[in-house]
Amino acid sequence: MDFKTYPEFSTRYPLLLTTFMKRPARLYPNETGVVYRNPDNGQYLRFTWQEWYERTCRLANVLKGPLGVKPGKPGEPGDRIATLALNHHWHLELYYAVPCSGAVLHPINMRLSLDHITYTIKHAEDKIIFFDDFSLPQLESIFDQIKGTVEKFVYLSDKPGKPKTKIEPLFEYEELIAKQPPEFTWPNLSEDNYATCCYTTGTTGLPKGVMFTHRQLYLLALHVVIRNFYNSDPALPQIGERNIPLFNVPLFHVHGWGYPFFSVFGANKIVMPGRFTPEGFCELVQTEKVTSSGLVPTMLAMLMEYKELDKYDLSSLANITVGGAALPLGLKNKAEKVIPGFSATSGYGMTETAPSTINAFVKKFMHDWPKEDLDEVRVKTGVPVPGLEVEVVDDVGKPVPQNNESIGEIVIRGPWVMEKYYKDPEKTAEVWRDGWFHTGDVAKVDEDGYIIIADRMSDMIRSGAEMVPTVLLENLTATADFVLEATYVGVPDAIWGERPMVLVTLVPDADKTEDDIIKFLETEGVDKGKITRWMLPDYVVITDDIPKTSVGKFNKIHIKARMEYFLNKAKKIRQD
Repeated sequence: MDFKTYPEFSTRYPLLLTTFMKRPARLYPNETGVVYRNPDNGQYLRFTWQEWYERTCRLANVLKGPLGVKPGKPGEPGDRIATLALNHHWHLELYYAVPCSGAVLHPINMRLSLDHITYTIKHAEDKIIFFDDFSLPQLESIFDQIKGTVEKFVYLSDKPGKPKTKIEPLFEYEELIAKQPPEFTWPNLSEDNYATCCYTTGTTGLPKGVMFTHRQLYLLALHVVIRNFYNSDPALPQIGERNIPLFNVPLFHVHGWGYPFFSVFGANKIVMPGRFTPEGFCELVQTEKVTSSGLVPTMLAMLMEYKELDKYDLSSLANITVGGAALPLGLKNKAEKVIPGFSATSGYGMTETAPSTINAFVKKFMHDWPKEDLDEVRVKTGVPVPGLEVEVVDDVGKPVPQNNESIGEIVIRGPWVMEKYYKDPEKTAEVWRDGWFHTGDVAKVDEDGYIIIADRMSDMIRSGAEMVPTVLLENLTATADFVLEATYVGVPDAIWGERPMVLVTLVPDADKTEDDIIKFLETEGVDKGKITRWMLPDYVVITDDIPKTSVGKFNKIHIKARMEYFLNKAKKIRQD
């Protein structure tokens, strides 16, 4: 007798974000799940996990009904639904309602130029844009350029009514969901359905689109959870479900580093700040007893400059993951001195890897090492996240020796690495070669197998026959007690091709000069064998105006475009 089997619910059960969404509502329906503090008026909104889930169901009903959103299938993306919004509960509801109903979520990077924002909307062919009060002026500025592409607009706000605007047709989020039932029958999607579409920041040309499937994001989140479980760094307590993350990384920046996925899956109380400010960060940590957060180095530096920091109780903080750029040991030490009791660790990723790729990791034989030695390990880029293959290879694709000297390019492959750029086969062919995704980032590998970022290939300073690794110099410079931030770029030179210029921001009230910076580099770098004398910068600029990208990285393209301005401010240290 033949029996019917159900592989779609057993051996082929799809890996969907829907599974993550349902978990906290089932485990902890009446516990506070999502907290949002409006950064403009300081008011708080709190939702239990059941309330958040029901709001997400109502939103899914809106998408399917009044807004007419069409789902996709493997290889054919559903309607692209864009968000132009800060970090709040509405955005988190969209993070699940859109992909779990079969459409594709496109979180627009609102810090891009207006031209690039317009380009991404048209390139993705967004059907609907959800926007908040903060992004309303941006949307009005580009409305005439996108109204032929976008069919509908939805306003996110805790204020009743619609704003006075030329944007149309315009709907009000809260009014829409209030008319819908709090239940939704989630479709049995394929795990290969596209869930999200993220765009690169466009620092080397037009932004490039990357689509991720449910399967990719599911596996990303689970492997990050596995990594955290096995990370037995003595400075990082195993908090688990009791973790209270503060979502400082914008949700429009590569899935907010994955926090919306593994934090919802973990049923953690999620704290949403709207946008990052030092005052808002401190208040939320104190009020909600936040234990972890993600910051780019610029945010951490802003906290160090905040003059009222000592007025807050930040003792609940256990860990801050620093990404987007290398974590300088000097900045780490300054932060841990000012905010005792927590540890700052480094990480590396990119849009094309969703983003988790490499993270700081203390190996088990290191546990008894002195804190100073462990801190050196924690600021190394780290080891690959479980589930990924990561190598540093030379010009012929051979892994470089693990000698902490030989440099090569980071290449990656694994289940959540992008397959291709959306509608851009030429750019795809440039990065996918010989079965590996080529990142364009230069690194070395030390004797213990730790990968250490040296530079972007495009940022290396080519001086004579040698390459000057700017990340090495930036990290060394930032270890000075009087330095808050530092970045290096190459200045054209008639003899050497290029020579280094350093831009430095001093810590508040520091009374130091350009000569003090060079003296520090000589004493702590050259004399101790960390750098050679020819790596010393020819030009030093002390400034509070180091250009940054939309995600807080040093904008070296912008610096080079303003080269004459910075050279006029610079002190020339070495003579031709």
